[in-house]
Amino acid sequence: MNIRYRVDLSDAERVELEALLRGGCHAARKLKRAQILLAADGGVADATIAQSLGVGGSTVYRTKRRFVEGNLDKALTEEPRPGAPRKLNGREEALLVATTCSRPPEGRARWTIELLAGEMVRLTDHDSLSGETVRRRLAENKLKPWREKMWCVPKVDGAYVACMEDVLDLYAEPPDPARPVVCLDESPVQLIGEVREPIPAAPGRPERVDYEYHRNGTVNLFLAVDAHRSWRSERDRAAHRAGLCRASARARRRGLPRGHVHPGRSGQSLDAHAGLALRHLPGR
Repeated sequence: MNIRYRVDLSDAERVELEALLRGGCHAARKLKRAQILLAADGGVADATIAQSLGVGGSTVYRTKRRFVEGNLDKALTEEPRPGAPRKLNGREEALLVATTCSRPPEGRARWTIELLAGEMVRLTDHDSLSGETVRRRLAENKLKPWREKMWCVPKVDGAYVACMEDVLDLYAEPPDPARPVVCLDESPVQLIGEVREPIPAAPGRPERVDYEYHRNGTVNLFLAVDAHRSWRSERDRAAHRAGLCRASARARRRGLPRGHVHPGRSGQSLDAHAGLALRHLPGR
C-alpha cells in the first residue's frame, strides 16, 4: 500500500498522545491508534508500524487517513460500524423490562425467553422477535426472570408499625445495666453423617466427600447478643418458638450480675417472642 497520508503532529497533539499512553484507563484500540500516530509522526514506515504493534496495514492506513482528513479526536475514536439498527427502541425495551418484572401468565411459574418474545410480539408492532434479542436486552438491564431469592416480606399494618416503633424506641434508649437489650435469633441446621470415610486433602486437591450421607435429624441453633456490651450466648435446642425466648433469657440471667436482671422487651417478630413467653420463666 502506497503512503498517501502524512502525519504531522503539533506539539499539543504530541503531548496529549504521550499523556494518553502514560496512564489512565482507555480502550486498547484507542491506545494502538495513539501509538500509530506517534510512530507515523516520527517517520516510521507503515509496514514497520504494523509489525511492531501487531496490527494490520489497513489499520495503520485508516488511522492516518482519519487524522489527515479530520482531526486527532476523529483518528482516536471508532468509526460508525455498519449493521442493522436495534430491534427494540427505548419505549419497547422499557415495556420488555416491565413485562419481565410482572407476573407470568397463568399456569406458568416464571417468564422464559420464548414467552417474553411472544408477549412482545403481541404488545408491539413486530411480526417476530428472536430469543437472542430478548436475552441481550435482559442482560443489559441485569434481569434474570428465572432466578428468585427467598425474602421476608412483611405485612405492613398498624400492628407491624407499632412493633417497629417500639423496637426503634428501645434501641434509642441509653444503656441501662438493669434493663439489658438482648437480640435473639435462631437458625435450623440439618445434622449430616458420613456414610464413607472422606479422602483427606492433598497438595493440589481438596478433600473428597462422598455424595451419600446419613440424616441425623435437625437442631435449632439459638444466639443471644447484648446490644450494648461484648456478651453473647449460644444454645442448641430441638424446641422452637417459646423455648427460644426462655432459653435465651436464662442465658442472659447467667451472664449478668445477680440482682441486675430485668426482662426488658423483645424485638423478635414471632408471637412466641413477646412478653407472654417470658411469664413462664422460673422465678417469675
